[in-house]
Amino acid sequence: MQSNDEGSSVPLLEDPSLLNLDIMRKQGIGKLGGSPCYSAECGPDTKAPEGMSFHGLRPLFGQLDEQVFRLAGRAFLIMNWDRTHQFCSQCGQATRDKEDETAKLCPACGFLSFPVMSPAIIVAVTRDDRILLARAGRFPKEMYSVLAGFVEPGESLEECIMREVGEEVGVEVRNIRYFGSQPWPFPNSLMIGFTAEHRSGEIRIDEKEIVDAGWFRADNLPKIPDKISIARKLIDWFVDRTG
Repeated sequence: MQSNDEGSSVPLLEDPSLLNLDIMRKQGIGKLGGSPCYSAECGPDTKAPEGMSFHGLRPLFGQLDEQVFRLAGRAFLIMNWDRTHQFCSQCGQATRDKEDETAKLCPACGFLSFPVMSPAIIVAVTRDDRILLARAGRFPKEMYSVLAGFVEPGESLEECIMREVGEEVGVEVRNIRYFGSQPWPFPNSLMIGFTAEHRSGEIRIDEKEIVDAGWFRADNLPKIPDKISIARKLIDWFVDRTG
């Protein structure tokens, strides 16, 4: 990142070698404003060039233009996939980049692999003027959020919602409605958001993933996720709806 009095930006240049970085692998990630863009994976001891600094993806939210931030998320996802698919999962031979698309081709057996996206549901469950928020053991201190979980093989999104809510907090839901989606490159999820209404049952946490849960009114919310996430968008939807 380059930072000055006007804010932060991603450096633009034709030849990455001008930065004198220890680049291990480079990946094409599309175009922005007609210009081709690339991600570069550097060695662990690489130092940022003079006048620049390295940052994690999450802290860059709000510092970068939205289009640039989304492209940075794609770069993170592609870089992670590239790093973890250097060898064929079918025969074990070293793979190579396919020239005409983002894919890995095994020259030995011809197996073709693409960047992996893991679908996950995230749902705001409401009960009259309250929203169901839960705290997972992995969350930062005092953080609560809406429920989420990965879709299992052979499962529809609606089935996943009913299973996850039932397993994690012991209640049933109804009136499931699509809300929106968000690519979540930490490292490779696609979050698919829904709203739903409480149908029956009282909260009974699983005590494995969830350590606490409750029904909260809009004027008495606990600490919630920041605005980078679709989780926050769902909670904001609830606040606007009941406010």
